Amino acid sequence: MAFWLLKTEPEEYGYADLAAAGRDRWDGVKNPTALRYLRAMAPGDRAFIYHSGRERAVVGVAEVVSRPYPDPSGTDPRLVVVDVEPRGRLHRPVTLAAIKADPAFAGWELVRLPRLSVMPVPTPYWERILEMGGGLSA
Repeated sequence: MAFWLLKTEPEEYGYADLAAAGRDRWDGVKNPTALRYLRAMAPGDRAFIYHSGRERAVVGVAEVVSRPYPDPSGTDPRLVVVDVEPRGRLHRPVTLAAIKADPAFAGWELVRLPRLSVMPVPTPYWERILEMGGGLSA
């Protein structure tokens, strides 16, 4: 199992929207590096849902429940999507400011390449963010 971070604008589509849907398609990724990461996802992988914009925080966890497949919009054959399901909200959002303040995260793409919308999360970072967020609510 691999760990990922998926960024979204909460005003457009947030964790609450995913929780209400129960299962949804993660789409809209166009950056070549982010697409490469999306193509590497597999069912059973876990992903932090990160609210960008004004909030700038990890707020919840989702599970990848499909293999990557061509974006059904058909607008660009290079685009792929995955299906995800919610697995819980963090008890406390973990802000980008808190992540940047912790030297353990200095090498992470979230700190170094903040505009990237999909990125891997090394296991120690995953565990640390879960701890900082107080674990998951049901």
